[in-house]
Amino acid sequence: MSTLVIVESPTKAKTIRNYLPAGYQVEASMGHVRDLPRSASEIPPDVKGEKWAQLGVNPEADFAPLYIIPSDKKKVVKTLKDALRQADELVLATDEDREGESISWHLLQVLNPKVPTRRMVFHEITQEAIQAALNNCRDIDDQLVHAQETRRILDRLVGYTLSPLLWKKIAGGLSAGRVQSVAVKLVVAREKERRAFRRGSYWDLKATLLKEQSSFEAKLYALGGTRLATGSDFDEATGRIAEGRQVVLLDEAQARQLQERLQTGVWTVSNLEERPNTRKPSPPFTTSTLQQEANRKLRLSARDTMRVAQNLYEQGYITYMRTDSVHLSQQAIEAARSCVAAKYGTEYLSPKPRQYATKTKGAQEAHEAIRPAGSTFRTPNETGLTGREAALYDLIWKRTVASQMAEARQTNITAAIEVEDALFRATGKRIDFPGFFRAYVEGSDDPNAAIEDQEVLLPALKTGDGLTCADVAAIGHETQPPARYTEAALVKVLESEGIGRPSTYATVIGTIIDRGYVRLVNNSLIPTFTAFAVTTLLEQNFPDLVDVRFTARMEQTLDDISTGEVDWLPYLRAFYAGDEGLEQQVHERESQIDPTAARTVLLNDLEAKVRIGRYGPYIEIDHGEESVRASIPADVPPADLDEEQIERIIKQKIEGPDKVGLHPETGEPIYLRIGPYGPYVQLGESSDDNPNPKRASLPKGMQPEDVTVETAVGLLTLPRTLGTHPETGAVIKAGQGRFGPYILHDQGKEGRDYRSLKADDDVLTVTLDRALELLAQPKGGRGRKKAEPLKELGNHPDDGEAIAVFNGPYGPYVKHGKINASVPEGVEIDTITLEQALGWIGAKASGKAAKTKKAKAGTSKTSTAKTGRPKTSTTKTGRTARSGSTARTTKTAAANKASGTRQTAKTTAKKPSTTKTTKPRKADSSKPQEPTAEADFP
Repeated sequence: MSTLVIVESPTKAKTIRNYLPAGYQVEASMGHVRDLPRSASEIPPDVKGEKWAQLGVNPEADFAPLYIIPSDKKKVVKTLKDALRQADELVLATDEDREGESISWHLLQVLNPKVPTRRMVFHEITQEAIQAALNNCRDIDDQLVHAQETRRILDRLVGYTLSPLLWKKIAGGLSAGRVQSVAVKLVVAREKERRAFRRGSYWDLKATLLKEQSSFEAKLYALGGTRLATGSDFDEATGRIAEGRQVVLLDEAQARQLQERLQTGVWTVSNLEERPNTRKPSPPFTTSTLQQEANRKLRLSARDTMRVAQNLYEQGYITYMRTDSVHLSQQAIEAARSCVAAKYGTEYLSPKPRQYATKTKGAQEAHEAIRPAGSTFRTPNETGLTGREAALYDLIWKRTVASQMAEARQTNITAAIEVEDALFRATGKRIDFPGFFRAYVEGSDDPNAAIEDQEVLLPALKTGDGLTCADVAAIGHETQPPARYTEAALVKVLESEGIGRPSTYATVIGTIIDRGYVRLVNNSLIPTFTAFAVTTLLEQNFPDLVDVRFTARMEQTLDDISTGEVDWLPYLRAFYAGDEGLEQQVHERESQIDPTAARTVLLNDLEAKVRIGRYGPYIEIDHGEESVRASIPADVPPADLDEEQIERIIKQKIEGPDKVGLHPETGEPIYLRIGPYGPYVQLGESSDDNPNPKRASLPKGMQPEDVTVETAVGLLTLPRTLGTHPETGAVIKAGQGRFGPYILHDQGKEGRDYRSLKADDDVLTVTLDRALELLAQPKGGRGRKKAEPLKELGNHPDDGEAIAVFNGPYGPYVKHGKINASVPEGVEIDTITLEQALGWIGAKASGKAAKTKKAKAGTSKTSTAKTGRPKTSTTKTGRTARSGSTARTTKTAAANKASGTRQTAKTTAKKPSTTKTTKPRKADSSKPQEPTAEADFP
């Protein structure tokens, strides 16, 4: 008897194959084999004329979805069908969550097996777990399928109904989504808080005191019996002390005067307080807490964290990585406690096994927490993992083990010190027993170093002790605006508010970055002016869809559908159809929304208007009887745009660029200009004879007003030659690129070796000796690390060079030598095969060769180019891709319990249609764009 087992990815298939008995064949479905149309070209010809076709869902037929088999999955489906013909039994072993259940259901519909079929689920890939799963197979869970399908349909309805409105009213290529738009609103709201913020200033004193040659610091706490003002006492809207606060506010003059007066005073310990406390370890990781901590500690994005975690799970290193639960099985608890006893000693074990309760809104206890797989935990050194996989596994191992360790015991010490009418406070912390700190400290990479950092020891003090004042310093402070969201902070808020589900956060954050709503700068999420415009339009016209509480209630309803408490069809009807439904709301408001007003961003305290144009945001201001428009540099955040910047930008537009001076050698004028990427200097005028004059950007941190003729000449001479390398004889240069100043060791055909200059280095004055010192350092020591592959696919059959998947600024791509080929939109990283990659690389190489040939031939437009013949694109086999569908149209949606089927809109593709396999750089507003799984945008 032979059994066919189907999982999602080749990696998972390879791992699970080791734990199955003889006679089991394992194949990968490469994710979903069937989905809603991703673009207009995938809509089958016989329904293209239907008004609901582009939506991919038929609201008039009980929201029946139009499922098609994408062209890149047809070969996969054929392989699975061929394997099924040789099998006596089918086992569907996709992931145990809603998405995995949906994949299994779609496989069942597409393959239509004539042999017995079972559903096999497990939360870790180990020998014991696979055997237990084989012995406890079940049927497909219809409620989970309905829950996933309802989410998918709901996301499609929101995205594909609202996004065309944004294209018409603001700009093409924009998108709206059920969770995405709320996430953007949160980031925009924080930026508005920063813009409304008014800075306040205050001063305090810090004393360095001595007790028997042991020094410690104390800060001024009160003066004349009244507490000293700190940053928390200020009103962020005014920059002044908040109303009702009884505090003393010192300015610089008062602080200096007090400093001088107290320097010679008598310092005495007036009170000493010790407060013992304990700290419990954090629970094991859930999906969201793993994303948060990986972002804080490893600087991984939510998307990268989930990719790495998926690889670890599929290789059998950790349990399933999409979970809301902090629960640990008895097996896991015993394994963790064994690790603690072996590595740290029994005194570091918690007195009894520790379990945690999940407190997150809408959490589902379907799985365990994320932990090392198996009945015994491999230590990070025993895994043989490297790079990001090793770092993430280490994080998971430490967090899990720490959860079963003893509490940390510490004592907080506060000493009150009086001098004249001033009261100072010195605080210390003594760690009496490190407990779980030995293994894991949240937010820290090195637990032992973190223990040392947390412990602040004071000398032995007692009430009445006299102290010697070594120094008193007056220190000025300014209040700071609310911090922008990091990915970790945004994930935490989304989860705490019950918006979306942790499994979708990585996709949502990746989407708002990819779509240009948010820029990721130094781990901070900065909204764009476009995000402001879209959020304002949605708030004014569809307030519920960006309301945090409404979205959280919607999420809860979707969870209730998965448990059978709510019927999916009436819910979809109420949301989308009828006089109050989304469809009617969009129809009514479309004529009421003024495009000019929608493209205008109103900012407090600015007379100029900020508008969204075809090429980005720009300023529009009245100048006499005319209006002047000027682009806003891309790196200016909305919170930081002020009148001074606007005046400089408009002045350049009206009067032309500022003239720095004349070049000392050529006599040409040197101008200071502001472009879309910031200020730069330019040598001479742009003319027909000189269309591209020499230009150089200002180094980071250099202000336009600080630019002199000497500085400008230096920048315009870059890159400058420093000398030759003593070993290779090759030229060494200093220059400036898009990522900042650098050193280049140019060995011609042997290659180029770059090093970034440090913050203290000046590209205009750096010496050859300093350049050689930097070049002697390994590349890993630079600010930018060498890109690590997301997935290694194998070697090219022609030259044996490695082929791998990488993440780039425009999305994932496959790399072979010097050829980079974009991964088509919607293709999951984990499903990419070597064969697919070879096709994309071959197409890219052919395209490059054709361009080179055309350039060499110096061709121009010919009569052939004017025929208007439509372009077609082919699949890697050279045949035109065909749309496919396996759904059927019906007015009812009753579930068939025997097969777990749900009736859907069916159509059979009769004519071939072309599908584009290159990844678009910008969405085409003339047709819908398809989201990836678990996303909610078109």
